[in-house]
Amino acid sequence: MNKKHYLSGKIILVTGGTGTFGRAFVSKLLSVKDVKKVIVLSRDEYKQSEMRREFTDKRLNFFLGDVRDYLRLKRAFVGVDVVVHAAALKQVPATEYNPLEAVKTNISGTQNVVDAALDCCVDKVLLVSSDKAVEPVNLYGATKLVAERLIVASNAYRGEKGRTKFSVVRYGNVIGSRGSVIELVERQRPGGVITLTDDRMTRFWIHINDVMNIVMNILEVMEGGEIFIPKMKSLKVVDVLTALAPECKIDVIGIRPGEKLHETLITKHEVLRTKDLNMMFVILPEFVSWASKNIFSKKKPFPNNSIYNSGNADFLLHKKEAKNILKI
Repeated sequence: MNKKHYLSGKIILVTGGTGTFGRAFVSKLLSVKDVKKVIVLSRDEYKQSEMRREFTDKRLNFFLGDVRDYLRLKRAFVGVDVVVHAAALKQVPATEYNPLEAVKTNISGTQNVVDAALDCCVDKVLLVSSDKAVEPVNLYGATKLVAERLIVASNAYRGEKGRTKFSVVRYGNVIGSRGSVIELVERQRPGGVITLTDDRMTRFWIHINDVMNIVMNILEVMEGGEIFIPKMKSLKVVDVLTALAPECKIDVIGIRPGEKLHETLITKHEVLRTKDLNMMFVILPEFVSWASKNIFSKKKPFPNNSIYNSGNADFLLHKKEAKNILKI
């Protein structure tokens, strides 16, 4: 007999549900026949209307609302079992130019999600974070770092009967997502020249389908306070561009403000609390007074002398592997 998925019979709400992650996750959720209801909460009515046409499953519901509005969130969370918090302002130049807007959405919005989830006795809340939150060099990364800390620390409150559990998933570049390198290549390819900020640059890469599988697994096993990181390989961005558009010339234009040469997913400070769960890593919380049990403590530790950095030779693939990673 097949084991029932944790989400069977559950009501799941996705904030920012009309974005790249949200659309893919809604599709994944609706593929689980025993999921009771899926709710998309976002502020873009046009994108919601597009999703209504795309998805005809009667279990899918829509809420117009903004994570900045606590009362709207509290209304939307009534009866909800699981919240996946993906709503965020993400464009680095836009958030640098409009910093307070990023703070309101990414930080205050996350606090509103926490408060509404506690007040409505939601079972589990999972924040979708980013590699930019690790040792941030731009405002977007800084806001996601604060959002991660808010989510982890909120386990100290736990809600009625110690019920609500809060965790984080943190990952790198999603292949094919809106605004990705692949989208940039497709726009520039007809001109025969692809721009690159620095030919030493490396990034972690993951397919959206792999993200979906990881998130489904996390929702089943999370105990609260953990930061989960998928296992990913990295590539030089120049190798990615060459694989995608071998006929094009690459024009190196110089690194942009707020951009790193390499991305880190687990810092040297987090390594000591990191365990290997086969398909992903998990960073255990520093403060565990709220934890009912620590089911990951005896898992294999992350190598203490290593850092999960895209420039680390342990994770960096040869350019010949680019096509396999990109699946082209």
